Amino acid sequence: MRQFGLIGNPLSHSLSPAYFSEKWKREGVEGCRYSLFPLASIAEFPLLWVQHPELKGLNVTSPYKQEVLACCDRIREDAAAIGATNVVFKDRDGRITACNTDHLGFLRLLENCSLPIPQALVLGSGGAAKAVAYCLKQKGIPFLNVSRKARYGSLTYAEISAKVLQECPLVVNATPLGMGKWSGQCPDIPYEALSPKHILIDLIYSPEESLFLRKGREKGCETHNGLPMLHAQADASWEIWRSL
Repeated sequence: MRQFGLIGNPLSHSLSPAYFSEKWKREGVEGCRYSLFPLASIAEFPLLWVQHPELKGLNVTSPYKQEVLACCDRIREDAAAIGATNVVFKDRDGRITACNTDHLGFLRLLENCSLPIPQALVLGSGGAAKAVAYCLKQKGIPFLNVSRKARYGSLTYAEISAKVLQECPLVVNATPLGMGKWSGQCPDIPYEALSPKHILIDLIYSPEESLFLRKGREKGCETHNGLPMLHAQADASWEIWRSL
């Protein structure tokens, strides 16, 4: 039995086990199991491989997408460029390799957008936000990053004005606000400045419509949740793992 799974904290919202189980059944893949491994800290990561010798690969979610890189033996070019990973696996020589398929998942979301995107606003500074930024750079779309704390090259939420939103018709929520223990919360932006010319993308997929997206929909925005990204990055993960 080949074991795969997801590490992060919290994980109760995750649809990944169901998605992989259905995918493997549909494709006739046998001998695979996908489990959730909530870790209290990244220090538990090395022990996980000892406790589960059949473990071949893991997806990585918040808050460990950046921290786990220090625990890996190899870091592929995409993960190194992004500075975060959402996929790790044990190679044939027993060493742990990190790579990134999140940017491919976000590309799927971009392809679903129908309005022009001259500039984007990326909310968040974690691993998911870094993958979004990498994808936007690859597509040649300029963007502004927003974080809670003042840092070089980023805006704070207090600096997001109506003018900034007018210049950035794509707004991406790459924070955990809206899911799990943050359910019912949303990023602090001037929603009254949104219009039907805006696209709101939330990387969250549970709930299906976050408060962030609902506020955008009420202003006539085009809205997309993160489910297509989940599916696309998961499919790309399996392409990496399937030969292990």
